[in-house]
Amino acid sequence: MKIVADENMPLVEEFFSGWGAIERVSGRAIGPEHVRDADLLLVRSVTPVNSALLEGSNVRFVGTATIGTDHIDLDYLQQRNIGFSAAPGCNAQAVVQYVFSVLALACDWRQCRLKDLEVGIVGAGNVGGLLYRQLTALGVKCLISDPFLDDPSLPLCSLTEVLQSSDVVSLHTPLTKTGKYPTKHLVNRNNLPVLKRGALLINSGRGPVIDEQALLEFLLQRGDLRVALDVWETEPGINRRVLQQVDIATPHIAGYSLEGRLRGTEMIYQAACEYFEKPEQYSLAQLMPSPSLEGVRVQAQEDAQSMAFRLARLLYDVRDDDLRMRRQLAASNDVALLFDRLRKEYPLRRENSSLEVEFDKHSDDRNGFIFGLGFNLVGATSGPQSKGE
Repeated sequence: MKIVADENMPLVEEFFSGWGAIERVSGRAIGPEHVRDADLLLVRSVTPVNSALLEGSNVRFVGTATIGTDHIDLDYLQQRNIGFSAAPGCNAQAVVQYVFSVLALACDWRQCRLKDLEVGIVGAGNVGGLLYRQLTALGVKCLISDPFLDDPSLPLCSLTEVLQSSDVVSLHTPLTKTGKYPTKHLVNRNNLPVLKRGALLINSGRGPVIDEQALLEFLLQRGDLRVALDVWETEPGINRRVLQQVDIATPHIAGYSLEGRLRGTEMIYQAACEYFEKPEQYSLAQLMPSPSLEGVRVQAQEDAQSMAFRLARLLYDVRDDDLRMRRQLAASNDVALLFDRLRKEYPLRRENSSLEVEFDKHSDDRNGFIFGLGFNLVGATSGPQSKGE
């Protein structure tokens, strides 16, 4: 069996080496010549998988280690009877970690508490749903816009209501161009003016969900809007003018935690095992490296929010990614090449669950806050229990 895999996908050799020969290829460079005699194709979001790539090939199974599938022609795979698996939810916790880091900045900018913000979530699937559950557990008021949901227990409303009412709007929809509720340019020149003055707009889902030209024009006209973009309409050749106007700019790495990336590979390995009727010989628990940080203690006089932000920034601070991207782009004329290099050479990042926090038996408020954010509480005799991966 021959396996062709994106060079940036981790643990492919560990999971698949016993299956046959593995060829690693840059995701954007994977072409028909690579897959002609391949049985198994493993990709990420940068590789379009369609008839142009697969026609005449021997590929029997395609796995994408991503939540989204807009780069996959699912109808073509079905017509050709080619097996398929994505990795829904694999990096949901990582993206929520990213959004929380941006929210911490919003609190710094506004000099407010997290509970003072009203957060609008557009798209409440794996990522948006997890963000909603974590924020509400922390006492944050949320609104949800998702036309595919019909749950009276959720604070569902229209997109316009979310834009009008929310201090922060976080986008988590897939990219769709057809159907009853297409999401391409969901945020556009018609509804951008509806946003509250001083609002923060975050996109860590799919770039074309925002009409970037309309966003640029709006930002040049109305300077009160804050924007954090991890995904871009014209990746990898992003618009420098847009980057210069937004507050936070990162190179599509919101989901790039070590756990999220490894989990994505594991999920398509499991699906491939089922498809080819092979036994699962490895699990992520066997292959996950030890945490990079030792356990920490909460500080005696620290309030819950300050403590949670401090602990979160031990593992991830979005400002580091923003600064790295801006500095390197300032010294490069090839935006697309640099964008991909930033992703390929992205530094190791761990999720909150990798950090052990010593339980403070005298503070239910603080313990509840850090437990709600997914940190691993240890040493508890009562109250919240340890949260594993």
